[in-house]
Amino acid sequence: MVKILLLLLAFAFAFAQEIEEDTLLVQKIKTLVDASVYKKNEAYIKVIFSPISNYYINDKVDIVKVAQALENNGLLKLFFSGPQKLRLSFKTSGSPILFVKIMSESLRNIGYYRYGTIESSLNDSEFTWTIGLTSEYATNPTVLQKELSKSGCNIIEIQRNSSTDWSYTVDIQGSSLNITTLQDAETFELKRSLDAHWLNVSKIKKLKITSSKRNNWYPYIAYYDRTLHLLEVLKKENEASTITLDMPSDAKYIKIADTYTMKNIKDDLILKPIGTR
Repeated sequence: MVKILLLLLAFAFAFAQEIEEDTLLVQKIKTLVDASVYKKNEAYIKVIFSPISNYYINDKVDIVKVAQALENNGLLKLFFSGPQKLRLSFKTSGSPILFVKIMSESLRNIGYYRYGTIESSLNDSEFTWTIGLTSEYATNPTVLQKELSKSGCNIIEIQRNSSTDWSYTVDIQGSSLNITTLQDAETFELKRSLDAHWLNVSKIKKLKITSSKRNNWYPYIAYYDRTLHLLEVLKKENEASTITLDMPSDAKYIKIADTYTMKNIKDDLILKPIGTR
């Protein structure tokens, strides 16, 4: 045991100057842990983050990897002793509508269902969405990044203001909704759901939808561009068994629902994509 401790101390001393000179990495570490935690565990932190090159991507600190290393070594506490009011802010320079949609889906997929918007703001360079919820644990940066990566998004900055107040900056350049992309001549079945169906239609020209005889479907179709700006809405007040849709040239997404209630769709909707674009 003594030998192991001496080896750790020797290793820490060998890389002490390296991490001390790397002000940027140290600053990032200090934004994630309390000053008292950093001071108490400074020698251990030097061991964890050696070599420092492992925590950089293209000359920038990999903040998610830093958070993961701190958590894995017991220095970043994410669980509370009981339910706490949690404040989460998400920032991006991309499309606000697309960003909120992606974040909402990602939060739901990691177990955050009940939250409310505290505020949102938009200026020339950044959009911020702040939510509040009650939880027994803070968001795990690694888990959130894994979910966001499914939509092509990356966390590029994390600010821990307190154990219950976190801020994330997310790069959504090149992102896309994590949904099914329809392909020409590949039939797809939409199963019964109480939520509207979202699909990527960027690769097809037309879409034929056939409703099961068990349904009483009153089509509601909404088209969106790549940033989720609404392009067009088609609403039918009469029941339909079959409908063929022409995709607008700049439509990337489509939302399929019912004009009145999704409960009208008791069985499958059969989709038959037609043509390539």
